[in-house]
Amino acid sequence: MANKTERVEARFVPEIKQLAERAALVSGVTLTDYLVRLVREDAPKTLKSYSEIQLTNQQFDNFMAICEAEHDPSQAIIDAAKCLDDEGF
Repeated sequence: MANKTERVEARFVPEIKQLAERAALVSGVTLTDYLVRLVREDAPKTLKSYSEIQLTNQQFDNFMAICEAEHDPSQAIIDAAKCLDDEGF
């Protein structure tokens, strides 16, 4: 385990704490190491689910068709671009 320099404090209902302690015990690791492993395994999945979307082939084809279609910019887009130009962007 890497050098531990940060501390996290958490409160659990007794049943959850006991469950975690039992799982750590049968896994042969400390409660801290057990919780670290859970975070390492779950956090990337959670973050990925909030940063990616998955489309069906039909949804993707529809999206691409809309992107590739030529449309005049709306007045709101023209106003926003002008505002950015005026601010030096």
